[in-house]
Amino acid sequence: MTNRQRTAGSNSLSPRRRTVVKAAAATAVLAAPLAAAWPAGAVEAPAFLHGVASGDPLPDGILLWTRVTPTAEAVPGSGLGPDTEVGWIVAADKAFTNVVAKGSVTATAASDHTVKADVRGLAPATDYWFRFSAGGTDSPAARTRTAPAADAAVANLRFGVVSCANWEAGYFSSYRHLAARGDLDAWLHLGDYIYEYGTGQYGTRDTVVRQHAPAHEILTLADYRIRHGRYKTDPDLQALHAVAPVVAIWDDHEFANDAWSGGAENHTEGAEGAWTARQAAAKQAYFEWMPVRTATAGTTYRRLRFGKLADLSLLDLRSFRSQQVSVGNGSVDDPDRTITGRAQLDWLKAGLKSSDTTWRLVGNSVMISPFAIGSLSADLLKPLAELLGLPKEGLALNTDQWDGYTDDRRELLAHLRSNAIRNTVFLTGDIHMAWANDVPVNAGTYPLSASAATEFVVTSVSSDNLDDILKVPEGTVTALAAPVIQVANRHVHWVDTDRHGYGVLDITAERAQMDYYVLSDKTKQNATSAWARSYRTRNGTQKVERTYSPV
Repeated sequence: MTNRQRTAGSNSLSPRRRTVVKAAAATAVLAAPLAAAWPAGAVEAPAFLHGVASGDPLPDGILLWTRVTPTAEAVPGSGLGPDTEVGWIVAADKAFTNVVAKGSVTATAASDHTVKADVRGLAPATDYWFRFSAGGTDSPAARTRTAPAADAAVANLRFGVVSCANWEAGYFSSYRHLAARGDLDAWLHLGDYIYEYGTGQYGTRDTVVRQHAPAHEILTLADYRIRHGRYKTDPDLQALHAVAPVVAIWDDHEFANDAWSGGAENHTEGAEGAWTARQAAAKQAYFEWMPVRTATAGTTYRRLRFGKLADLSLLDLRSFRSQQVSVGNGSVDDPDRTITGRAQLDWLKAGLKSSDTTWRLVGNSVMISPFAIGSLSADLLKPLAELLGLPKEGLALNTDQWDGYTDDRRELLAHLRSNAIRNTVFLTGDIHMAWANDVPVNAGTYPLSASAATEFVVTSVSSDNLDDILKVPEGTVTALAAPVIQVANRHVHWVDTDRHGYGVLDITAERAQMDYYVLSDKTKQNATSAWARSYRTRNGTQKVERTYSPV
């Protein structure tokens, strides 16, 4: 990724302008609770109801984000509300006595009144405080942090790692517990930041804990904006955005379930409009509502560097992929099928080969480690197939993961081996389970064959996993399924099929360690968090090993 230099005080690029159709139904859904949130006598004053955020840290800069609500009717997706000047300020201290950069940007209905400021000219590896203002109203203040200088010797990095947050299935306590740590350089969101389904249509253990807005499946630009807006009202999500910069990629549910370049499992062409229009709307809303720089080809694949210790290659595994294989629909081994697209795979290979950092991290939305079902009993195989989206006719792999695109995986892993590229760690979400895996060159002969990399997979924040699907007590399925999975997949060191939570990745020159944390109950706003397991990979080994305490 090429980063164009900008000076402190400069504004972000003008948002794309598109015709916005007034979403009357959306306004009706949200106007009443929004108006109730306004201070008495101040209904016409701007408000910052969706929090503030930062993202994509660079050694000299950070991307700042907020949404301003200029008038009570200017709810997300409405297309209503006047142009509003929004000031931003960055300081070296929480009291804002030492201001280092400031500027302003105009919020318009064309960008759903979201704004970004790509601030440059900052010092590397430094904490900063920022806030926005409009019409005499200040936003909440928030902390952010720049990346280390590219040539800096960095002793330690620490990232929160999350994925898969279904609003209706529970509360976002994982975000609250990560925010409370106060020790994160950044946090990684590996996809499914939002979900596209209508109310009650997706995984809630038959209980909608809190209802989506809009209530129907999201299809239009206004719909996607409303859904992003609803998510951004969550206090735990706002708290995490306010303490550390996010580095995010999208997966399928930012669009529709099992999305590929030409459609999605959860999209009916014609009846739900054209896929090209829906995909474009989803991407526009994502870049409006997320503190993410638009990257190569208008997607989320890009690369960030954190001194000499680590670089992070972030993938987009939805925009360029071939359609998933199903029965009678091609072969997973077809070399003409791709999960990355040719250009992105070449970019990834080149970046991994040329990297001079100790660790090469890959933000990877779906699991790259091979996974054979093994001899699971029918009562476990059926819900597992539902969770993984396996064809009902039976196929012993998940074709939405890299397992469905074996030629791309073979080429990438062969590249790592033939070029002696060490210390590649895939960081993965999507599957609603926690895993610690070696990534074997040949799973059929592992462990006699080599491991080319390692993979840490985090479970879901709230989206249903196996115990939720079966409606059994937590831990029941893991106790039965994990041993069978590990027998059939000798490169899998650990799998937890049942619990919700998050990861904390801690990196030093000697090792990269993932600490896995789990929640007491995703349906409770005050859910507690507890350490569950830790795994690490030591420098030069390309192997995962258990360690018995968190960092």
